[in-house]
Amino acid sequence: MNLPYFISRRISTPKAGTFSSTIHKVAIFSVGIGLAVMILAFAIMQGFKNTIKNKIYDFSGHIQITKYVSANAYNENPLKLPDTLNRDGIKNIVPFAFKAGLLQTDAEVDGVVFKGVGNTFDSIGFKQYLKEGRFVHFKADGYSTEVVISSYLSKRLKLGPGSSLIMHFFQEPPRTRKLTIVGIYETGMEDLDNKIMLGDIGLVRRLNDWVEGYAGGFELYVDEVDQVDAIQQRLYDTYGYDFYVQKTSHRFLQVFEWLSLIDNNVNILLFMVLFVASFNMISIILILILERTPMIGTLKALGARNGLIRKIFVYNGMQLIVRGLIIGNLLGLGLAVLQWKFKIVSLDPSNYYMDYVPIEFNFWILILLNLLVMGLVSAILILPTLFVSRVEPIKAIKFD
Repeated sequence: MNLPYFISRRISTPKAGTFSSTIHKVAIFSVGIGLAVMILAFAIMQGFKNTIKNKIYDFSGHIQITKYVSANAYNENPLKLPDTLNRDGIKNIVPFAFKAGLLQTDAEVDGVVFKGVGNTFDSIGFKQYLKEGRFVHFKADGYSTEVVISSYLSKRLKLGPGSSLIMHFFQEPPRTRKLTIVGIYETGMEDLDNKIMLGDIGLVRRLNDWVEGYAGGFELYVDEVDQVDAIQQRLYDTYGYDFYVQKTSHRFLQVFEWLSLIDNNVNILLFMVLFVASFNMISIILILILERTPMIGTLKALGARNGLIRKIFVYNGMQLIVRGLIIGNLLGLGLAVLQWKFKIVSLDPSNYYMDYVPIEFNFWILILLNLLVMGLVSAILILPTLFVSRVEPIKAIKFD
């Protein structure tokens, strides 16, 4: 029989309404609430970061290849990818070309950037950003004059799907095209929504007198985001200075650096929660030891060593931690599932790039959080139990 564990089980369920019962509840709920806060913090952090990253990747790919000599993103020098391009780890390649100009309607004139894309563009994945209408239908011959504009431009120009507009493209000599709006998109990211209008790259080729196969650049979508660095280095080693190979995370460096700061905030929160939970457990175990001082004196009088008595309170504390972990998981995951399914908490898209608090579940992070709380707080339990060695049997038995 494991005597310390047996005794800890006997004292772990005090009578309802007693002081010990209150202390046990405080211990359980302090651990439970702390774990629930950490689960929610990591779920929100992962959801927030990945939502913003995915929006950027959906519009710009993971890697962009352009002419190295290009100095203006809206006036590219055309290039064509070689047939020998190594596509290992590359899921999709989308040609693109930018063309700046002015949109003209009966009531408004607004400057925008026309982004032409090819038929390899993931129009199915793009549906999540469509608020109205559909995406551009590409033609087998010639080019399409259909465009998709942002909800910002739609409200500003007071136009919707089915409306027509005139766009004056900046070039010498200037050229004008009549375009038809077929869809309205919204990402919540001002840099994209306020400037970009999507259409057929064939139109840009025609305006720039480029032959088929040439583009202002190519967006590469990789199978795994972790492969981006290796693929970028491989492309650079293969083509040297012929192409300018740039990761999207470098093009949007400020956004990605801002997202990295979120990790620091969550780490600080994690430290604070663990510190509070550990401090609470130390205080609670000390109170339990003081409350059980007569029992400690009796056990010592019967020949029990300090190590055996310390194990009783360590086991007792670990049982409280396990109960707290169960409550914390139920509370944290329950709130996360509610937000994930019903989107209860909303956000201002102009400030947060999304209209609700995103949630993303990561099984391994959940396991690590439970192990971290269990391991660290259990290890901290050793500190208050050292007080047991200072208890003298004769005084302890008389302790009131």
